[in-house]
Amino acid sequence: MARSRPRVWLLAACAAVLLWASVAQLVAVGRLLLLFGVAGDAHPSPPPSVLPPPRIYKSNGYLKISCNGGLNQMRSEICDMVAVARLLNLTMVVPELDKRSFWADQSNFGDIFDVRHFIDSLRDEVQIIKQLPESLGARDSDIILQMPPVSWSDEKYYLHQILPLFNKYSAIHFNKTDARLANNGISTELQLLRCRVNFHALKFTPQIEGLGNKLVHKLRAKGTFVALHLRYEMDMLAFSGCNHGLSPEEAEELKKMRYAYPWWRDKEIDSQAKRSQGLCPLTPEETSLVLKALGFQKDALIYIAAGEIYGGDRRLEPLRAAFPKLVRKEMLLDSEVLRQFQNHSSQMAALDFIVSTASDVFIPTFDGNMAKLVEGHRRFLGFRRSVVLDRQKLVELLDLYTNKTISWDNFASSVREAHKSRVAQPSCRRKLENRPKEEDYFYANPHECLANSSLCS
Repeated sequence: MARSRPRVWLLAACAAVLLWASVAQLVAVGRLLLLFGVAGDAHPSPPPSVLPPPRIYKSNGYLKISCNGGLNQMRSEICDMVAVARLLNLTMVVPELDKRSFWADQSNFGDIFDVRHFIDSLRDEVQIIKQLPESLGARDSDIILQMPPVSWSDEKYYLHQILPLFNKYSAIHFNKTDARLANNGISTELQLLRCRVNFHALKFTPQIEGLGNKLVHKLRAKGTFVALHLRYEMDMLAFSGCNHGLSPEEAEELKKMRYAYPWWRDKEIDSQAKRSQGLCPLTPEETSLVLKALGFQKDALIYIAAGEIYGGDRRLEPLRAAFPKLVRKEMLLDSEVLRQFQNHSSQMAALDFIVSTASDVFIPTFDGNMAKLVEGHRRFLGFRRSVVLDRQKLVELLDLYTNKTISWDNFASSVREAHKSRVAQPSCRRKLENRPKEEDYFYANPHECLANSSLCS
């Protein structure tokens, strides 16, 4: 019996160690689930009754923001400004959305995102209120400072240039917030917070969520599907100055539109030069050739995640001829159901965002904000297949094929070869000193928040 006691103690000790390790692992997993939600859900959220404890801190003042741009640009701006509010220990006001842009969408934050979820899910990081206290006059310049922060700024800028301003002002209103926080050189804690806001706190309203999921269900019932972000809308073409494939009358119409908007600074644009540099969206006809070259068959189910295509059905004819199973949300949903979302471009874009993140394959024809944020979201959800097109190489190949300089077989094999490594996969963001606009975008590849984060330390 005396000899067996050490063996019993050893077994008990081993069992205790195993039990402790299991509990520790469960706690760690629990923390991750609390931080980001369940990764299998495109818009994860904790049970309604479970709220993180509020963070207690002395607020240095109020931060009010007015976003600018489309839905996905505003989404990234909100994530950035929550991180700034956390860094400076500010009380944040629920963001104002852009109502003055080309789309003239009058949607408020609460028309697109779940306000209560946004406030509650971040209460352990930042205090968020629905509006400024009445004691702060909205236009009182002695109390509220109106300003845009400097683009691509790091933490030092906000700590040394912005925080001291609260010694004089009770509130600061950032009236322009696009790209005001750097991609790189930000602490891991703030990068994780940006992800938490993006992947967890910015949850769409139940109406948008329900209709978006209904679209996904209808598409899933038909089999696997591709979400094609066909960025060939009027605003994109007017802003970019890209007129390849357009008639002279159409090109002139878009040019007049560009001149009509003062914030579209580039007026005279060399469309041909811009296209050769890969800076133009692919036309529907070019897109049909690229998809076929990549191996997509005629029976592929393709969902167009985009607004109204410039030129309508006429412009879509080559793409529809190549892929007859081409669908849009207007074809899948009853017009009465969609009526409440019409004339609200950001709400319609939210539906496309839900479908795009859930699709089997995502292919954008231009690397705008939606393309980048969907790519990043799909990376977070387990690196779902996203094909990032090399438009500069594609334009070169398309012209060679169109001019009959190369055969279809050579064209197709060259397209496939050029895109072997352009499927979203674990990678580190590219950093470029003093060239922040040319760096890989944080929201397209938030590697600090992904499973491969240790590789980029």
